[in-house]
Amino acid sequence: MARRYFLYRLAIIFLLVACSSLPEHRPTSAPQIRVPSIVPSPSPHFQTAEVSSQAAKVVSATPKPTMPLPPSPTSVPVTTLLFTGNIVPARCVQAAIDVSQNYNYPYEEVRHIIQSADLAIGVLNATLSNIAPRTGCIPTFVLVGDPRNADALAEAGFDVMNVATNHIKDCGLTSCGDQAFFETLANLERVGILTVGAGENEADALQPLVLTVNGVRFGLVALSHHEQGGVFAEVEKAGVARLSDENIYRAMELVRPQADVVIFMPHWGPEDQSKPTWVQRGLAQTIVAAGADLVVGNHTHVVQGYQVLDGVMVFYGLGNFVFDQDLNDHQQAVILLVRFQGTNLLDFAFVPTRVDEDGRVHLAKDAEAEEILQRIESASQGLTENAD
Repeated sequence: MARRYFLYRLAIIFLLVACSSLPEHRPTSAPQIRVPSIVPSPSPHFQTAEVSSQAAKVVSATPKPTMPLPPSPTSVPVTTLLFTGNIVPARCVQAAIDVSQNYNYPYEEVRHIIQSADLAIGVLNATLSNIAPRTGCIPTFVLVGDPRNADALAEAGFDVMNVATNHIKDCGLTSCGDQAFFETLANLERVGILTVGAGENEADALQPLVLTVNGVRFGLVALSHHEQGGVFAEVEKAGVARLSDENIYRAMELVRPQADVVIFMPHWGPEDQSKPTWVQRGLAQTIVAAGADLVVGNHTHVVQGYQVLDGVMVFYGLGNFVFDQDLNDHQQAVILLVRFQGTNLLDFAFVPTRVDEDGRVHLAKDAEAEEILQRIESASQGLTENAD
């Protein structure tokens, strides 16, 4: 375990559902684009306990293997960041929403967790546009949703959407991808959700999003390794930031002077694979070497492993948060909670979830929660400091 660079390996724990009583953290005024300020709120309570329902796992982490965490003054506030896996309100999910006309139901059972975080970040991998025709509940790679899904995401408590994803230009027709893309960004902006990882051109897409929470400037960067339907931004073309070694350093040069903590969010990895690939691990090395303080990846539609790389936590994938895929491991995911005290990473928690084919998210029950956590642990075995 010394190779994993943890101070402690705590037992399986649960996240107290009492966090549902915490006040909502939504900003009291409209944030400025790119550098908004978020009003802090109490953080969810992490407590060691025996295995129970809605299990979560907390691990204390340290920047270096030989250095204990220094005692933190009680006056330094704790900030909780929340991350989810893929959010795809399309295909069978959108078809079920059309029947029920209830856009909020996917998040009803987990809304209290999302809203209790100081900063909640999702990953949108579909378009939210009226120009994109509904596909219905059929097998298709065209992932489109109604704009009212943006309202539901805001109501659920999300502050930011990572849109550096491969389906963010989907519309079913090659001629309307850019319009669907811009409508998606506009719909998120309309409801007060900030976006990162996309723009009118490559330079714009590489721009970070910097948010000040509890006096700490958190810089968010998002890049995608997957191309689909001309989704990558270019010098004079709208789209998402391409994940490459060159762009990793370009993005880091932009965010580092503005941020105290840099969070890098890559859209990477082959579908259906829990074990991080050599390509992912190599990119993770480059991201950490470039100066990231935390790495939270997604795309694979199943949970992946995690590691500490040169003192930096790297989470390779969180699975499907909202999607209609019907394989058991594709319906399982985790909400990731990461706590900082000032700029120091304190610990993190996995909250296992299950999503129905209609997109409704549930907290995983005892046995399934244990299964999900064990799969993550198994996928994390053998990850070392070097990918070569």
